[in-house]
Amino acid sequence: MTKKFFSLLLVAVLGLTNLAKADEGMWLPLLVKRLNHVDMQKKGLQLTAEEIYDINNASLKDAIVQFGGFCTGEFISKEGLLLTNHHCGYDAIASRSTPQADYLKNGFWAMSRDKELGNPGLFVDILVRMEDVTPKVLEGITAQTPEADRMKLVSERMKALATEAKGSENYVTYVRDFFAGNEFYLFVYERYSDVRLVGAPPSSIGKFGGDTDNWMWPRQTGDFSLFRVYADANNKPAAYSPNNKPYQPKKHLPVNLGGVEEGDFSMVFGFPGRTQRFMTSEGLKLAVETSNPARVKLRGKRLEILKEDMDKSDAVRLKYASEYASVSNYHKYFQGQNAGVKRMKTVEGKIENEAKYNQWASADAGRNASYGTVLADINKGYADQKEYTLSQVYLSEAALAPAAAKFALNFVPLQKALKENKADDIKKATDAIKAASKEYFEGFNVPTDEKLFAAMYQMYYNDVPKSQHPDIFKTVETKYKGDWKKFAAEAYKKTFLTSEEKLNAFLAKPTLKVLENDLIFKTINSVYTNYTGNINPKLMTARTSMDKATRLYVAGLREMQTDKTFYPDANSTLRLSYGTVRDYEPRDGVHYSHYTTAQGILEKEDPKDEEFIVPQKLIDLIKAKDYGRYANKEGELPVNFISDNDITGGNSGSPVINGRGELIGLAFDGNWEAMSGDLVYDLDYKRCINVDARYVLFIIDKFAGAGHLVNEMTLVNQPSPNAATSAAASAAAVTSEVKTEVKVKDDKIKTKTKKEKKKKK
Repeated sequence: MTKKFFSLLLVAVLGLTNLAKADEGMWLPLLVKRLNHVDMQKKGLQLTAEEIYDINNASLKDAIVQFGGFCTGEFISKEGLLLTNHHCGYDAIASRSTPQADYLKNGFWAMSRDKELGNPGLFVDILVRMEDVTPKVLEGITAQTPEADRMKLVSERMKALATEAKGSENYVTYVRDFFAGNEFYLFVYERYSDVRLVGAPPSSIGKFGGDTDNWMWPRQTGDFSLFRVYADANNKPAAYSPNNKPYQPKKHLPVNLGGVEEGDFSMVFGFPGRTQRFMTSEGLKLAVETSNPARVKLRGKRLEILKEDMDKSDAVRLKYASEYASVSNYHKYFQGQNAGVKRMKTVEGKIENEAKYNQWASADAGRNASYGTVLADINKGYADQKEYTLSQVYLSEAALAPAAAKFALNFVPLQKALKENKADDIKKATDAIKAASKEYFEGFNVPTDEKLFAAMYQMYYNDVPKSQHPDIFKTVETKYKGDWKKFAAEAYKKTFLTSEEKLNAFLAKPTLKVLENDLIFKTINSVYTNYTGNINPKLMTARTSMDKATRLYVAGLREMQTDKTFYPDANSTLRLSYGTVRDYEPRDGVHYSHYTTAQGILEKEDPKDEEFIVPQKLIDLIKAKDYGRYANKEGELPVNFISDNDITGGNSGSPVINGRGELIGLAFDGNWEAMSGDLVYDLDYKRCINVDARYVLFIIDKFAGAGHLVNEMTLVNQPSPNAATSAAASAAAVTSEVKTEVKVKDDKIKTKTKKEKKKKK
């Protein structure tokens, strides 16, 4: 090997080592300038920190919205056109569908603005600003402040700061705690509630692969939908009105047609829901040994019942489509989470780190006084919770699974008002029930719900310790001989909760006797009363005792590891993660490319399997290679790609942005090998699965014929920035015909020459 060759190879290795290092962290955009900007520039970012987050001038944060409170969306035109996932818009699409106009099955495209469909109850929140209010919240609070006093002061100040920020504006404001209560940030949003459906591909595209491909790579899923946000004449929030105008965002994302290559910079900007990466080993064990298996068991049975009835009727299928998708998503997720924790030996790793923490704390008298017992206190809290964990899981996953039981909880305030005979409270309670009843009856099928009721409560009865059973279970034991099917049949036959007519008749003249004798209300009221009176107080006692210990534990970790920049757990606030487009090797002998193409759709196509049906028009376009301007330089139509961005639930619909601030894709999933991501970040395997922006545009334009929507976007056609390109290019010229494999010790990534990877594809 010549010196020149060795030098060039070393340059390439150094460049690729930087490329291959995954970037853990969901960062607050407010702090990017101080914490992340230099590192982001090294990876290919060409924006200033102010172009990412600025409260005085338009920045990327103005193009990002929280969609419905559970997903993310982004503006892609100056006319308020909003892009998010198909599964994020799923409920809106299903709600507007009928057996005669089945938008889930056939797709929907508004060919003019007047055809766009309103969605009552759907909203988007646009961030105005965020602010570190930690000094204000913790003013005067010291280590000597009694915990009860601290909790009271913190709660009062958080509410006061949110109220002050709201002022006279129509803002949504709140203060959230970070690092287990060590820091506090204020968030101010504008909420827009006129959000209209503009376009959605058929589920055979938007959900291609179904449950089989869910959380898996490789994928060929067009998981996107389009909405438009409307505002009043002053561009401010307003209720739905035909007089409203398309919202004019301060910033919208240009859409990049140049595509992505491995090593390209990628940034995901969105609202990740919840992570628990500071959780201790005992918390992990409780999740993987108790909570997760119970959730998988209950959701599996629930899916079985729903699927049986959905397959028999299109009307039932549309009623339960959104619920089925949601239940199924996390049914598989909890299985994957357990598998990931086991594979990574996460519990063992936590135990090892906790031993180091205790050693560090005990090495200094001051540290020992502050942190010496915190892990023991936390672990005791988990031990105290364990006895009641199944009761908690079965309340949410079983008792509230039947729609009638969940809806019946709305009658608890009415029960109280009837007991106290307060006319104003009775009217207030009945009005609230009427308001909630419309959505309830729209997504409710009596025979299906009865089956769910019988099955879920039977499992609750069998699996939760008898000492924690509600009183209603004794009634079923004695009067119905433990036959939950028999009990459910009588309950659903006699209840006033199965039709609008019966419900309205009751609400016209509500009486305490009729309410308390209704078997469905009687059941959920018994469960609810038992849980709030007997179970939850014990859980809260255990958790309250852990709060201080957890806060101190996290503070100690940050003090112990002064060379590490910490990021807070996700909590549904705006964050960004950054990294690179990147392939991976999930197991020995298997290599996954960083992208998939339309050819994979034809390879998976199966007209006998509903998850892999492909519309004939799409088949024809792919076979003819009629991709137009959306093909890559090899003439392929890219469909999905992967990056090592750190994401979690809530990031669905988040834009994937290149170094120039252009949209290159849409995040929609994580990968099976890193399903433990909410508990621990997997440096080697963590991948974010994204819809390529070119496939989104191809479906809108070539498949749907809705090119007018593409025309209102700002399109850019140039390659995305790649920080490693210049370093690797010179070495590639010398080694292009040489079979080379370089092992990078730190993150175990194998890099191969372009020629070798091409063969694998």
